[in-house]
Amino acid sequence: MRIRVGYEFIYSFPQPTPMILTVSIHYSRASDIIVPDRLTTEPFVPVTTFRDGFGNLCTRIVAPAGQIRIKSTGLVRDTGLLDAVVPYAQQHAVQDLPEDTLIFLRGSRYCETDLLSPVAWQLFGQSQRGWPLVQTICDYVHNHITFDYQKARSTRTAWEAYNERTGVCRDFAHLAIAFCRCMNIPARYCTGYLGDTGTLPPYGVPDLAAWMEVYLGGAWYIFDPRNNVPRIGRVLIARGRDAADVAIATTFGPNTLESFRIWTDEVAENNASGSALNSGINV
Repeated sequence: MRIRVGYEFIYSFPQPTPMILTVSIHYSRASDIIVPDRLTTEPFVPVTTFRDGFGNLCTRIVAPAGQIRIKSTGLVRDTGLLDAVVPYAQQHAVQDLPEDTLIFLRGSRYCETDLLSPVAWQLFGQSQRGWPLVQTICDYVHNHITFDYQKARSTRTAWEAYNERTGVCRDFAHLAIAFCRCMNIPARYCTGYLGDTGTLPPYGVPDLAAWMEVYLGGAWYIFDPRNNVPRIGRVLIARGRDAADVAIATTFGPNTLESFRIWTDEVAENNASGSALNSGINV
């Protein structure tokens, strides 16, 4: 299958303002890209890129005073398969974990393992280790938090999500990540496109999605505590310790976000122009 992905952000700035944007398709999908998702701006400004400490592609611009439109559309080839389910994947002893996974055992800005560790061991201490433990954590988070887009808050942490019992996909991910780390399983935050392919209506408000990857049996596997079922057509943008590492846009000055649109559409294989079969736009 083919998936058309993209975004359009419209900002206004009172003065020239530097920005860092993390909105490009992740390098792990490079071989799947049919049409590159090249970032453009109106009015035109110089664009430079760099890779952060997690390998994510970031873009730097200086937005001019006034209004700027930042947009991109790309086309990606996808297998059309559901997320992998490997119930026999084993949990590693901490001393046996690869060094590059250890950072994903530690607490971070939005995942307070120090506060949640007693809770995690009380809730999951008797659970079967490995894949069943992660699924038990996802089941708990999925049932514990009520999804409410109107109550989204960019500062909400895993501890606050646990106590408030409400949030959006990033809050589901943060709490599940924190619980996994408390139980000695490396877990990292992921953000990307996720459309409604393979699901039944009614569809939710389109937006960039958040999920997690956990390290089991020598590999990283996707878990999605928000939806809590395998899904089709994820297109990864960035990975990090939590949402602070993969912010879509970081602005270094006052601004107003006037419009925010995301789309992720399944496209007919024989349609070179990219006619959408399933689409969503968030305004």
